[in-house]
Amino acid sequence: MSTFTIFLALIVVVAFLLIVVIMVQNPKGGGLSSSFGGGGTQQLGGVQKTTDFLDKSTWTLATIMVVLILVSNVTINRGTGTVDSKALDTEAITQPVIPTAPAQTDNTTATDSVGK
Repeated sequence: MSTFTIFLALIVVVAFLLIVVIMVQNPKGGGLSSSFGGGGTQQLGGVQKTTDFLDKSTWTLATIMVVLILVSNVTINRGTGTVDSKALDTEAITQPVIPTAPAQTDNTTATDSVGK
């Protein structure tokens, strides 16, 4: 496994966790956090502490994702520097081949054969 593959797997895991944390947050009209036993969280530490934890988790996961993306860019295998595409290679540009009509071998023309 390459280093880039490891970073890619970590980015996917962090993205999934970030989605979960964002979906659990309580917007103004209620959200998934109220569906998952919002009353129990009020008894444990109050709504304010839960909101602070989710807010800090969101910012932390977002920061980790940005750092992982930037670091994974450094680990991308860029190859040996040769151009793989002929469209990008300026030395491989050639003149287009223009097809020519086949030469006639006999002295008769097309109009001579039609009139007979």
